[in-house]
Amino acid sequence: QVRLVESGGGGVEAGGSRGLSCLTSATTFSLYEINWYRQSRGKERELVATISAGANTNYVNSVVKVRFTISRDNAKTTVYLQMNSLTPDDTAIYYCCANRLGYAYWGKGTLVTVSS
Repeated sequence: QVRLVESGGGGVEAGGSRGLSCLTSATTFSLYEINWYRQSRGKERELVATISAGANTNYVNSVVKVRFTISRDNAKTTVYLQMNSLTPDDTAIYYCCANRLGYAYWGKGTLVTVSS
């Protein structure tokens, strides 16, 4: 069982930045693909960004790509999501998910609220 704990959520004004962290208990963390998802009220959970075991990154769309950066520190078994130029549409609970060999492990999420 792999545990994931997200942190860094909170309130921020539109145009501001927020950095999220996802600390995992995975002993073979470097072998995991890690994803950040988000879920806004009344909407389905959506994939935001992915970082592979080899640190290749992918983003859900070009708008997110220019504002968000996903990164990982294998020594700290932690993945980060740096979010810039935030808008109220970015308000959501942000979750991280670790994937390997067909297994997926989820954190409980951290809430980011962007005020206009």
